[in-house]
Amino acid sequence: MSELSFEQMLDESFKTIRNGEVVEGTVIDVKPDEIILNIGYKADGIITKSEYSNDQSLDLTTVVSVGDTMTVKVLKVNDGEGQVLLTYKRLAAEKGNERLREAYENKEVLKATVTQILGGGICATVDEVRVFIPASLVSDSYEKDLSKYEGQEIEFVISEFNPRRNRVIGDRRQLLVAERAEKQKELFAKLQVGDRIDGTVKNVTDFGAFVDLGGVDGLLHISEMSWGRVDNPKKLFHVGDPLTVLVKDIHDTKIALSLKFPETNPWANAAEDFAVGKIITGKVARMTDFGAFVELAPGVDALLHVSQISRTHVDKPSDVLSIGQEITAKIVDLNEEEKKISLSMKVLEPEHTEESDSVASGDDASEE
Repeated sequence: MSELSFEQMLDESFKTIRNGEVVEGTVIDVKPDEIILNIGYKADGIITKSEYSNDQSLDLTTVVSVGDTMTVKVLKVNDGEGQVLLTYKRLAAEKGNERLREAYENKEVLKATVTQILGGGICATVDEVRVFIPASLVSDSYEKDLSKYEGQEIEFVISEFNPRRNRVIGDRRQLLVAERAEKQKELFAKLQVGDRIDGTVKNVTDFGAFVDLGGVDGLLHISEMSWGRVDNPKKLFHVGDPLTVLVKDIHDTKIALSLKFPETNPWANAAEDFAVGKIITGKVARMTDFGAFVELAPGVDALLHVSQISRTHVDKPSDVLSIGQEITAKIVDLNEEEKKISLSMKVLEPEHTEESDSVASGDDASEE
């Protein structure tokens, strides 16, 4: 039996490794873009930055230290320079895929940080596996700008799992829908007409505002925003505004809201505030051929009939009045039940008597 050379004995003292084999090694050097491991083989193992993580901005010296033990996978026994090319990322991804497979089968809720914003959705990474969440599955409502999710930790479930096609789809929407349904159930169980509830303005349209009451949206119609007239809701409310509202009506899952609180009703003390005979000041709000409507208080309009504008003949209100003009008039009629008030400016004018006519005529004659 021939004696082995020193090199042969040295080679035999090292273990044999193969491509695809999982090995354990100790970190003997770390550079920003490379890790060197002693894997008990005649050549050291190398992990490049791209084989450690998908994050190419990562500085490896911030995550790995000399002396650390790592479990890695062999990509190439000889990379052409006598070194062993290793991967940490792919082994982690294999484990991650198995983790995601279990989560998919068990409908488990996962939590991860959003690592990338794409045109059609967002990406989150779970154990080095990228999970894509389409824009339609990010929220339970339309999201125009997804950039706010970058770096945010979110919860989702895996709705599609196909690692062979590198297709792992996440769904956050169904969790939000389920959570919203639970909140709706709780809220409807205790909510009653007449309740006052705090909410947040969620959307503003030309016809009203939608208010989030805590998982349930209610509609604050333009006609319920004030006792007075509201021309443009968007001038009054903005998304995110806090609001205390009155529950006016509940029909199935629809909630009608109001800001017309009983204690602010301008008609509550109408008998005193708008008593017949009272002289009051108001602004001309709108006009028709038969008269002008004068706003006495928000939500209280009174009719100034064309025949009550002046003791002299007036064909139509717009001949002597204008929108926004402030006028002083006397209340000549009040109908609380029908919420109608009639005004007269004419009665405040001095009466035109025959005696004054004759005096005026005599003056004219003397001048002649």
